[in-house]
Amino acid sequence: MVQALEYSLNFEEFIEWYPDDGKLYELIDGVIVEVKPTGAHEKIAGFLTRKFWAAIDRQHLNYFIPRTCSIKTSSAKSGFLPDVAVLDEETINENPRWKKESTITAGQTAKLIVEVTSTNWRDDYERKLPDYEEMGVGEYWILDYLGLAAARHIGNPKQPVLTICELVNGEYQLQQLRGNTEIVSPTLGNLEITAEQLFNAG
Repeated sequence: MVQALEYSLNFEEFIEWYPDDGKLYELIDGVIVEVKPTGAHEKIAGFLTRKFWAAIDRQHLNYFIPRTCSIKTSSAKSGFLPDVAVLDEETINENPRWKKESTITAGQTAKLIVEVTSTNWRDDYERKLPDYEEMGVGEYWILDYLGLAAARHIGNPKQPVLTICELVNGEYQLQQLRGNTEIVSPTLGNLEITAEQLFNAG
């Protein structure tokens, strides 16, 4: 991600500013940043989306995955653009910004959010995790497929890892998966893929 503007905005100003230029942007602590995913990053997000849809269909869940959406947390200065978001059809109308801005403000609507980590890993671990937790997002994945984050987050020696954060009594409980461990989502159940397959999808 690269910085797009250098002055502080709130979310309302960000929405008013958002240009129709075909690019994607987030607002992080008042700073607008352009989202520029790599090809591998996009392949992994697409692979996950396909697996998530299969699980949704298999279990007849009333969820859907938008092409893009913004997540507006309690911070007036932030609005995130997740790589993948599984949303609840039944509570979508509790989000007054949804119809016009494709923006989620109610934590219970965001059943599962995925961030595929790149050089902006600090945002995923240190900024978005506490904000999604406070908002009440039930499940949050940090997919560090290159093992880029600091050792304090992913251990030493550093290696690819999927961190699944499950909201339990208002706090995230973290589980880290590597290798041939099968991925079981608290929201979607057994996804019939391993962590290694997910890392290699890019």
